[in-house]
Amino acid sequence: MSAEWRCIRRNQDECRRYLDQFKVFDHPLKQSTITVLESKGTRMKPVNSIISESNSGSSSTISLDPLSLALDGSDPLSQFARQDSAQDPLSQMAAEFEGALNVSSSGAKSKKKEVSNLLEMDLIEPWAGRRSAILNKYTTNEKLSIVTSFLNGGETIKSQTTMSEKVKHRLEQLDEFEDGTVRQMLDLSQQEYVIKIEQLNHELVQAWNTDQRVKALKIAIQCSKLLADTSVIQFYPSKFVLITDILDIFGKLVYERLLVKSRESIKSGGRGLTALSENFSPDMVPESAKETCQNWFYKIASIRELLPRLYVEMAILKSYRFLTSNEFSSILMRLTQMIRGVGDPLVNIYARCYLCRVGMAITTDRDYIKENLNDVLTIYHTILNGGIRADISKHRISLCGYVSLFLPALDWLMQGVTILSTDAELDDVLKRCRDKKHPALLMQSIMQSFRPDFIALRAVPFVEILSTISVEGLSRGHLLRNLGSILSQTAPPAEQRALVLNAAWRTISAMGNTEEYIQCAEMWAQYTSHHFGLRELNALMGDILYHMTPNRAYEQHYHELQVIADKIVSNAQDIHGVLALDNFLPMLDLFQKESIKLDVCKSILNSYRTACTEAYISDPVVTNALMYISKVLNDSVNALTSEDERRQISNLISHFIRKVDFGRDFEQQLSFYVEARSAFSNLDHVYSTLIHCVNRLATSTRRIVKGQHTNKTAAFVKACAAYCFITIPSIIDVNTRMELYLQSGQVALLNVCLQQADSCFEAALNLIPEIPRTFEQDGKTQSSEPFLKSFLMNFLSTLVIVPDNPTQGVLYLLRLLLEVIKKYPFDSNYETLSSIYLHVLDFLSVAAQEVYPYHIVNVISNDELYGSDPKFLAEIHTISCEVCDELLQILKQLLESNAIRQQSQLALDLFLKIITGADLTVDRMFTLTYNLWNLAVKNRNALDAKQLQKILSYTEHLAEVSQIDSQKQCLQLLLEKMKSRM
Repeated sequence: MSAEWRCIRRNQDECRRYLDQFKVFDHPLKQSTITVLESKGTRMKPVNSIISESNSGSSSTISLDPLSLALDGSDPLSQFARQDSAQDPLSQMAAEFEGALNVSSSGAKSKKKEVSNLLEMDLIEPWAGRRSAILNKYTTNEKLSIVTSFLNGGETIKSQTTMSEKVKHRLEQLDEFEDGTVRQMLDLSQQEYVIKIEQLNHELVQAWNTDQRVKALKIAIQCSKLLADTSVIQFYPSKFVLITDILDIFGKLVYERLLVKSRESIKSGGRGLTALSENFSPDMVPESAKETCQNWFYKIASIRELLPRLYVEMAILKSYRFLTSNEFSSILMRLTQMIRGVGDPLVNIYARCYLCRVGMAITTDRDYIKENLNDVLTIYHTILNGGIRADISKHRISLCGYVSLFLPALDWLMQGVTILSTDAELDDVLKRCRDKKHPALLMQSIMQSFRPDFIALRAVPFVEILSTISVEGLSRGHLLRNLGSILSQTAPPAEQRALVLNAAWRTISAMGNTEEYIQCAEMWAQYTSHHFGLRELNALMGDILYHMTPNRAYEQHYHELQVIADKIVSNAQDIHGVLALDNFLPMLDLFQKESIKLDVCKSILNSYRTACTEAYISDPVVTNALMYISKVLNDSVNALTSEDERRQISNLISHFIRKVDFGRDFEQQLSFYVEARSAFSNLDHVYSTLIHCVNRLATSTRRIVKGQHTNKTAAFVKACAAYCFITIPSIIDVNTRMELYLQSGQVALLNVCLQQADSCFEAALNLIPEIPRTFEQDGKTQSSEPFLKSFLMNFLSTLVIVPDNPTQGVLYLLRLLLEVIKKYPFDSNYETLSSIYLHVLDFLSVAAQEVYPYHIVNVISNDELYGSDPKFLAEIHTISCEVCDELLQILKQLLESNAIRQQSQLALDLFLKIITGADLTVDRMFTLTYNLWNLAVKNRNALDAKQLQKILSYTEHLAEVSQIDSQKQCLQLLLEKMKSRM
C-alpha cells in the first residue's frame, strides 16, 4: 500500500476556497457605455443616447461594442451619411429634382390617394385568389382541340408603301384565318392543351416585342374564339381562366404601348416632363396617342364575330382612359347589352364575369354589375331547359356537375353586387333569387358571396328556404353544409340558435342519402359544439350512430366521422363532460379500421392536452374513457413504430396520467397507477412518468403527516416504494433505470423505508457495467462517461446520510460502487475514473466527521450510528488508502502513455484532496503530498499559469485556519517547501 491515509476532523469552513473579496458597484451584465465627443462636421445624435450640452461642446453616450470602438463610435456608412449633403452629387441632384416637383405639385403629397376602382377598396377577393382553385377543380380526361395558325412559326410580313395599302393589308390579316390557313389540333390531353395555350401566350408576347402588332391582335382574336367551344364542357371554367390570362396580357401590352406613345410625343413636344402622372386625364394625352388608341378600337370593331369582338374590346377596356374619363359607365353598359347576343348560357355568364372583372379594375360604378346580374336572372330559366338537358346527356356529365360549372362566374357577379350594398338591396336580390324555379344554384352563390353577418342574422329564413326549395342540380345536403359552415364561424343571434339547429337537423336527419347526411353532420357538428351544451352534443352523436350503424355505413365515411369527433372534442367548452357522455365511446367504436382509430384517439388526446392545462381529473367515467383511448395508442406501438411517433404517443399518455388526481384518496390514486402500469406496457417514457408520479405520491404522504408516519401511512409509502422497485426493471434504457432507482431510493429514504432504499441503491449500482459506452443524441454519438460521473456524484451525496445495513457490513454500498466501476470500460485517458475516485475521497472525508453536514428527519445516519467508533474510522482509512492507491496507479499509467497534462492535473487534484482531508502528520502522506506538488511544478508548462499560484494561496489559507496544531505545523512546513519549488 503506497499511501497511509488517515482522515482528520475539521470544520466545514476550513475547506472552502479562499477568494479575494472586493466591492462591485455595477452589475457585471450591464451594458457598458462610452462617451464620444462630437467633432466638427459630424452630427451624431442617436435616438437612445443621453446628450449633454455645455459651452465647450456636446457629447453623447453610446453603446460600447467592438464595431463602435473600431470606428470611433460609428460605422463607415454612418460616417458617410453624416457628411454634408452638398458634398454628395446624388443627394444634390435629388434635392434639386424634389424642389422642381414641389413647385409644380405643391401640397399634392399631403392628399390621400383617391379610390379609382372597386378593387382598391379591398372589399372583394382578388381574382388571383380564385384562379388556382378553378384550375384544380375543373379538369377533364376527355380529348381537347384547339384552332390556331400561330403555333408552328410566324408569318411573312408584306411591305406596304402607301397608307391605303397598309390599312387594306391589316384588314386582310384580320380575316386571313378564315381563308384556309387555320389549323385544328385534335386529341389533345388537358396537359397538352395547357402547353399549347402557354405557347400562344409566348407567341403573342414575342410578336408584340418584334413590333408585329397585328399578329398579336390575331392571336388574341383566335384565343377569344376558343371560348365559344363547349365541346368539353366540364373543362370550360379552366379554359376561361387560361384564355383570359392571355387577354389580360394583351390588354396590358396595348395600354403600356399607348403610355410609351404618349411619353414620346410629350418629350418631342418639349414640355419638360417625360411621363404622364398616375391619374392622368384625356386632355393630357397627345393627339397622336389618342389616334393610335382609336385605331385599336377601330380594328376591334371590324372583327366579324360577336364573342371575339366582345372579349378583345373588354381586354383593352382600360385604354379608353386615353380617350375619355367619364364614359366608362356607358361603355360598360353597352358591352353588357351586347353580351345578350351570346346564346349559350354558360358562355354568356363567363363573358359577363370577364366584363365585371375588367370593369371593377377601372371604375367604382356598380350599375353595370347589377345589370349583368339582372340579365343572368332573366335568362336563368334557360340553364335547365330541354335543349340544355339534351346537351348535358350528350356530354356525359351529371346535372349537378353541369350546374356547378356556373358557380365561379356567378360567384364573381354576386360578390360584385354585394360591394357597398345595403341590407335592403341584398334582401331584394335574395327575394328575386328565391322566387326562381330552380334557385339552388343562386342560393349557393348567395351563401358563397354575401356577407356572413347578413346570412347569420337571417339564419332562420335561410334554413326554411333551403329545406323547402327545389334543389334540382344541387343537393340540399350541399346547401345545408355550406350554411352550417357560415354559421359555425358567424353565429346567429342567441335567441335563434336553437331554432336554427332544430330546423336544420330535421331536414338533415330526414335525408335518405347517407353521404349527404354525414357531410351535413360534419359541418353542423362544429356549430353544435360551439354554441350548445352536452345534451345537444349527446343527441347529435346519438343521431349519427342511428344513421351510421345500419349496414355498416360508417366504413364508407371514416373521414367525415373523424372530422366530427375532432370538432366535438376541440370545440366543446366542457371536454370532461364530452368524454363522459353516453354516446361518446360508442361513436368511437365506429372506427373499426386500426389506422383511422389511432388518428382519432391521438387527436382526442391532443385536444385534451390543449384544453386542459390546469384542470385535473377525478371522475372515474372520464378516467376510464381516457384510459381506453390511451390504451388504443399504446397497443399500436410495435417494433416498427418510429421513435418520433413513440415519443408523441408517450407524451400524450403521460399528460393524461399526470392530470388524474383523486385528492386525498391516495389509495385510489395508487390503484390507478397500478392499472396504468398494466395498460401501458409498451412505452418506457410512460413507465417513467408513473414512477415519478408514485414517488410524488409518497412525498405528498410524508408532507401531510409532517414526517411522522402512522402504521397505515408507513405501509402505504412502502407500497409506493415496492411499486417503483418492481416497475423500473421493465424499462429498457439502462440510464433511465439507474436514475429512477436513485430517485426512488431517495424518496424511500425520505420516508424512512431503509430496506427499500438499500435495495434501490444496490440495484442502481449493479447496472453500471451494463451502461453502453456510447449513445445517440440528435444524430451524434455521445460518450456515456459524463452521465456516469454525474450519476455517481449524486449517488455519493445521497450516500452520506444512508445508514449502513447491519447485515451487509460497514460502507457496503460504497464498497459495491468501487467494485462495479472497475467493470466499466473507461476511456484510456482515465479522466472520468480519476474524477470518480476523487469524489469518493471527498465522501470518505465527510464520513469520518463526528457530525455530518446534513440529515433526514428520523433517519439515523452513520455519524450517530457509529459515534466515531475507531473500528468504523479504521475502515474508512483502509478504503481511503485503496482509493488513493488507485489514483497513484492512474498517475503511473498516464506517465507511461506520456499524457503530461492529464498527469499534472490529476496530481494537483489529488494534492488538494490530501491537504483538505488527510492527516499530514503521517510521514508517508506528507511525503506523497510534497511529491505530487513537485510533479505538478515540474510540468508547469502544461498547466494554467495561474493555477499553481491559486493552490499555493489556498494552502496558505488552510495553514491559517486549521485548528489542529500538528496539522497546522505540517501545512506550514509543506508551504515552505512548495514556495521553494516555485
